[in-house]
Formats: sequence, C-alpha cells, structure tokens
Amino acid sequence: MTEGAPDSLIPYDEIVQDALRAVVGRVLGQVETAGLPGNHHFYITFKTGAPGVDIPKHLTDRYPDEMTIVIQNRYWDLHVSETGFEVGLSFNQVGSKLSIPFAAITAFHDPAVDFALHFSAQVDDQQPEEIAEAENDPIIRPAEDGSNVVSVDFTRKK
Repeated sequence: MTEGAPDSLIPYDEIVQDALRAVVGRVLGQVETAGLPGNHHFYITFKTGAPGVDIPKHLTDRYPDEMTIVIQNRYWDLHVSETGFEVGLSFNQVGSKLSIPFAAITAFHDPAVDFALHFSAQVDDQQPEEIAEAENDPIIRPAEDGSNVVSVDFTRKK
C-alpha cells in the first residue's frame, strides 16, 4: 500500500475554484442590477498580467503582478458576463475602465459581513524552465582489432 491519497484523475481543485468564482460573478451580477445593498462593498484582488485583463498602462506599470480594487462608493458602468466583469473606477481622480476575467481573481472580500474567498490564480505566470541538452558520455564502439571491448549505449532503453 502507498501512503497518502492517490492522484485523482478528476480535477476537483479546479472545479471548486470555478464554482467559487461563480459566486463572485453572481454577487457582482446582483450589484449590477440593483446596486450595493446596505454597507456591502468589495475588495477584489486580481493578477494584472493575466490573460484577458484590460487595464490602463499606468496601472500595470504601478502594479505589475497583482492589484486590489474597491467597489464601494465611486464606481460606474459595472457590467458582468459569464467570464468576467468590467467596471469604471477612479485612480488619482482619473477615470479608468477595467476589464477583469474571473480567472484572474485571486481574492474577494466583503468586509461588511466578513466574507472572503481566496483563489489560486488560473494563470501561468511562471516562465517555463529551460531544459539543457543532455550531455551523456559518448558511445563507445568495439575496437576493430578484435579485443574484448563492450559497447555501452546509455541512450537506448531495453
């Protein structure tokens, strides 16, 4: 017997992450339709370099990896789709439109009710590791003089 749980062929973590991101989408969809109820407001953290994120260059320059936005008093044009949302926010009194896919979100927090979700980013923000060429020993060929030299070839598996 092996110790620990076997590797699953079903990606449970991804399925759960997608379901929890759907919670964020549903909440934002309700806010799009009816506005923020009561004291509710949201802190949404996302990967600025994730595929599909569209934010002004001055924001990506300032936040090259991750950024947190607040949806509370000063937001406009909130539009929610199946895959993400768009919202207008002000940064240093300059209006900006942001487009954020749900897959880029790493955290969602509503401090009014102390509700928070944390996600694994669904982006490949690591560069693939460069693999060097194998530097095996050269193949040794039998001597042509008839001596007892054995050929060793480490490149083939038998």
